[in-house]
Amino acid sequence: MCGFVGYVSSVILNDSIELLQRMGDRITHRGPDDSGIWCDNGAGIGLVHRRLSIVDLSPAGHQPMLSGSGRYVIAFNGEIYNHLMLRAELETGSHAPNWRGQSDTETLLASFDEWGIETTVKKSIGMFAFAVWDKQTRQLTLGRDRIGEKPLYYGWQGQGEQAVFLFGSELKALRVHPAFENSINRGALSLQLRHNYIPAPYSIYNGIAKLRQGCLLTVSLQQREAKESAYWSGLQVAKSGVAKPFTGSAEQAVDKLEVLLKDAIQQQMMADVPLGAFLSGGVDSSAVVALMQAQSSRPVKTFTIGFHENGYNEAGHAKAVAQHLGTDHTELYVTATQAMAVIPSLPSLYDEPFSDSSQIPTFLVSQLAKQSVTVSLSGDAGDELFCGYTRYGMTAKLWHKIALLPMPLRGLLAKGIMSVSPKHWNNLTGLLPLSKSSRLINIGDKLHKGAGVLTNNNINELYAHFITHWANSASVVLGGLSLPTLVSELPNLTGLNDIERMMALDYMTYLPDDILTKVDRAAMGVSLETRVPFLDHRVVEFAWQLPQSMKLRDGQSKWALRQVLYRHVPKELIERPKMGFGVPIGDWLRHDLRDWAEALLDTTRLRNEGFFHPEPIRQKWQEHLSGQRNWQYHLWDVLMFQTWLETNV
Repeated sequence: MCGFVGYVSSVILNDSIELLQRMGDRITHRGPDDSGIWCDNGAGIGLVHRRLSIVDLSPAGHQPMLSGSGRYVIAFNGEIYNHLMLRAELETGSHAPNWRGQSDTETLLASFDEWGIETTVKKSIGMFAFAVWDKQTRQLTLGRDRIGEKPLYYGWQGQGEQAVFLFGSELKALRVHPAFENSINRGALSLQLRHNYIPAPYSIYNGIAKLRQGCLLTVSLQQREAKESAYWSGLQVAKSGVAKPFTGSAEQAVDKLEVLLKDAIQQQMMADVPLGAFLSGGVDSSAVVALMQAQSSRPVKTFTIGFHENGYNEAGHAKAVAQHLGTDHTELYVTATQAMAVIPSLPSLYDEPFSDSSQIPTFLVSQLAKQSVTVSLSGDAGDELFCGYTRYGMTAKLWHKIALLPMPLRGLLAKGIMSVSPKHWNNLTGLLPLSKSSRLINIGDKLHKGAGVLTNNNINELYAHFITHWANSASVVLGGLSLPTLVSELPNLTGLNDIERMMALDYMTYLPDDILTKVDRAAMGVSLETRVPFLDHRVVEFAWQLPQSMKLRDGQSKWALRQVLYRHVPKELIERPKMGFGVPIGDWLRHDLRDWAEALLDTTRLRNEGFFHPEPIRQKWQEHLSGQRNWQYHLWDVLMFQTWLETNV
């Protein structure tokens, strides 16, 4: 796991080495063990690499690295888990070079020499982002792994022949280059308010994009228009899997899933440094840890963060699973004060506005793990692949009920509900003898939310409604734009049923742009490598081949995955209501964080900064403080932009 940054430019700089050094220094946290610079001013290319040594700790793993033929120069971030198999294939064909070391980076370069870049990437199992300079063609190729575990930004900055093509693992490194224009993309800001993240290919800066997952991109000074091409399509995998499902028995499906997961986990346990795993006690992380422990001769190191607030604490469940499996378990209970102390570091960690509040516990558990290990496996992606989110079934059931009512009637009902303020609805229900029922607490807020779904034309709109924060985000942002995304401009999902469409959208958008972004930045902020076994593309492809009945059965999610887990962990340790990995942001905003938030949401400040219309934000802030409505997510979206703006502009 590492970080890199570089540029392609026709402008020759006298201080190119010093500039590259400064750019690399901004991402030292991604690679504190070693650094390297490769520069060819005549060709207009500069590369700097920061190394977190995981496999082959010797100087033979130093980057940027040249291929044996001398044609390719690479800066690589990630891991190729099957690189020894690729070496064996090269050796069988007598095409292997005289190996200098044991790094997967050297394996990639040898494979590029023999098979070319795209064929090599298709053969590779791993997580990665890379920049490869072809000295022969003077062309740069950028690549990103199939699901999007590793980040990669790129774009032209400047005008005409003086423009510079910048690329790298984090935006903070690109900002160092004098050509960087620092112009905020208001359309991307609108998307952040809508989704709590900025989806690829957009970034918070004009002219800078994220390379989409499963893609390669080529660019050169002669061919300045960057060309992006997909070598693997998540959408096609989903559609193909559903069209040609697994036809064996349920027991055979569980057997095959266990074999695939064991192999993926065995490969991802490859490391020359201490390794462990995050453990929440839920299905996903417990399955990963169980299969790790089944293949380890020593107790696996596991890590859990606990909170004193019961509604946010799973540490007890994790401890029970750890005790059963016999892991070397570490747990840390943190106070609200300790958790809130993370907030000032969020803008530099995430580099662009990012407002999934589970970023806080994710950083804390990464910080805990880093005290003992350099690599940690996680259970992320189980929900997206095995139908784990309750919103999938809930949305489908709700739509089938709503669709029974004619649209004109639904419109009238919605209009009637919205005509009465949430406060008045609360007052009306307060007169009823059942007013103490939990169902009637804040009933006005719930009725208004419910009214919003009545006018959706189809289940796709309904699902978009549920995963949206600021529905009218472009109107909240001064000069805001409604940029197209996979959620707003649906891809061709023909052949997928209602639940499968929701899962496909999540694993193409929410998973890479929220979940994986959150984990990568939090972990790399403390120089910890994270690995996600569920995202081995062989596991992903098989998961999509599983019939829905093997994911959602009798109201139980992740059925096949649970059966694998129950072979290692008693069912009673796992069966309980799903709990999110979050923090009580809504309560903090009303109390401990109130003064901090008030300063960032001040009307005069918002108006002077010129990014938001203050009125809708102030209205939600006042309603939240009064307890009339719970606008925690909407407000956190704005607050994360405000604190990012304060730090980065």
